[in-house]
Amino acid sequence: MSKVAVVYYSGYGHTKVIAESFANEINAQLVAIDQEGNIQEQDWDTLNAADAIVFGAPTYMGGVPWQFKKFADATSKIWFTRGWTNKVFAGFTNSASFNGDKQVTLIYLQTLASQHGGIWVSLGLAPANTKAATRQDINNLGGSVGLLVQSPADASVDEIPSGDLDTAKSFAKRVQEITDKFVA
Repeated sequence: MSKVAVVYYSGYGHTKVIAESFANEINAQLVAIDQEGNIQEQDWDTLNAADAIVFGAPTYMGGVPWQFKKFADATSKIWFTRGWTNKVFAGFTNSASFNGDKQVTLIYLQTLASQHGGIWVSLGLAPANTKAATRQDINNLGGSVGLLVQSPADASVDEIPSGDLDTAKSFAKRVQEITDKFVA
């Protein structure tokens, strides 16, 4: 089975819950970016050894927070040696608003993966876009490039909609399945 790593930054804990839900579904390794935008030295080894890297970041003011950007900039050393070429990549984001310009964040994550010569995995799910749809439905926010999550600004980490958590788990299985095909 292929190795998947999830590298994420979480400012208030909601993105961490999504990262954990994703990782637990497929036994992926978690790499947390700290409040200063750093990861531990051994985390670089985890990312380098992974067959797939999943980026996770909240959307703040229409993009990734500076802590994730600092991590992304630090990957330039790997980019220079083409160390992540042909790895599988995917991404997810969370914001307080239903839209919140999350698409901009996903495009940033996709571009980062592309700069590394990676292969991007889309969400691969139809949207739950009927009148009967609820926040408990899979892909209720209608993502396609990656996983979209919405956590109201006044919601605790225990109040993330179950549909978003289920979407994260479904996406994890898709990333694992596609990565397994590339590694085979």
